[in-house]
Amino acid sequence: MEVVKRWRSDWNYPTALLCIYGFFSTVKPLEPFLFPYLTGPDKNLTTEQVNNQVFPVWTYSYLSVLVPVFLLTDWLRYKPVVVFQSVMLLVTTALLRWTGSVPAMQAMQFFYGVVTASEVAYFSYIYSVVDLKRYRKATSYSRSVQLLGYTIGSVLGQLLVSFGLMSYNNILIFTLVLTCLAILTSCFLPMPRRSMFFHRKRSGEVPSADGGGKGPVEAARTSSGSPGEARDGKVQRAETEEDEDKEESKGAESCSQVLLQLWRDFRQCYSSRELLCWSLWWAMATCGYNQTVNYVQVLWEHVQPSQNFSIYNGGVEATSNLLSAATAYGIGFTDVRWEQWGELALGGFSGLGAAALFLMTFASNIWVCYSSYVIFKCLYMLLITIAMYQIATDLTMERYALVFGANNFGALALQTIITSVVVDSGGLGLSIIPQFIIYSSYFSAISVVFSLRGLFNCRRRQKNKTEQTSADRRGSLASEEHKF
Repeated sequence: MEVVKRWRSDWNYPTALLCIYGFFSTVKPLEPFLFPYLTGPDKNLTTEQVNNQVFPVWTYSYLSVLVPVFLLTDWLRYKPVVVFQSVMLLVTTALLRWTGSVPAMQAMQFFYGVVTASEVAYFSYIYSVVDLKRYRKATSYSRSVQLLGYTIGSVLGQLLVSFGLMSYNNILIFTLVLTCLAILTSCFLPMPRRSMFFHRKRSGEVPSADGGGKGPVEAARTSSGSPGEARDGKVQRAETEEDEDKEESKGAESCSQVLLQLWRDFRQCYSSRELLCWSLWWAMATCGYNQTVNYVQVLWEHVQPSQNFSIYNGGVEATSNLLSAATAYGIGFTDVRWEQWGELALGGFSGLGAAALFLMTFASNIWVCYSSYVIFKCLYMLLITIAMYQIATDLTMERYALVFGANNFGALALQTIITSVVVDSGGLGLSIIPQFIIYSSYFSAISVVFSLRGLFNCRRRQKNKTEQTSADRRGSLASEEHKF
């Protein structure tokens, strides 16, 4: 029993539980085949309904709930939102399995947007239950296991569909079982005693056994004699209610103070031109990446309408995930001064991504389309890893979480504009090929902007270096003349 208690108090316990939850919540065998499933005999939706009416709801939902979920996640101390995320994932899968109308599929996309927005709880939870020196390992484990879940889900879906082992509906039942395991695991996560913004550790608190904290008044009451010796029951209840009122007022005050501090941190962070540049690319590129990933199955179906080829979607997603992970991992071993060459890298690799998108858009061969998608995804993961590293270098964990949320909100705002104008049936309602021409042109514009800025900064640094060299030379000549 003592061994179990010691293990539960160690950092490995919450990390292991979170990784198990992350794995079961990301194994989604049907996800690479979502478009064929919706347009197939099971749901009988048309391509226009899925593309222009169903898929856009996810973007609107994600944007609308992102900020409230971000604040509630910290206020509730992560675990309740993790449990809530798993329940919403169960609702999403159930709607996908047992409903089939356009409004029901739109509701499914709404709940999936809530699931996606709640991922902030998954990525933030670990920082509230482990020591600072464990951050790197815990982050690596929790992120890697998610990628493993996505990859295994894609491979599993590929095998089940290719060999006809399960129908699409039975795959969804299997996914519901995995989601139930994720819910069960999330319930065993220990409740954090602190959070990054609302529940910071205060100097007067005494930790309690249930993971909470006691104020100095409550701690003194506990250490004194029995309640009968201290005061009668009525007085004690009155003081307890008074303490609760004080705690509520303190909570309201801390909430306003936190929001004010967040605004100050936001202004200070984005006052840095370098951070603003990296964040601008992050928001713009993530917007284009999300649009591409959301609608690429529609493009694949357009390039090769035969159902025989849609069964390879899972293999393509698994390959792209593995190669993207290898690309991002390899960045850690490169010795490049990204603060000097980063903007040129952003421009150059974004240009390659735009070329891959153009090739994918106009390719008549499905394998060329698949290969271009894998290249595009690897390039994005390469650059977003560099951007995350550069932004996080000089920020505290609290400010990094703020910048991370603000950049994703900016990406979603741009994505909402593009979706409402280009994709939604209430806007232009374009078909898939014109959509991807716009996405390709969008990345081309990103490439031009950041390449020009990178060249300008390189020229400015070279000019400053030349002027500094000339000044040093004049200074040395003046010193020599002074000697004579």
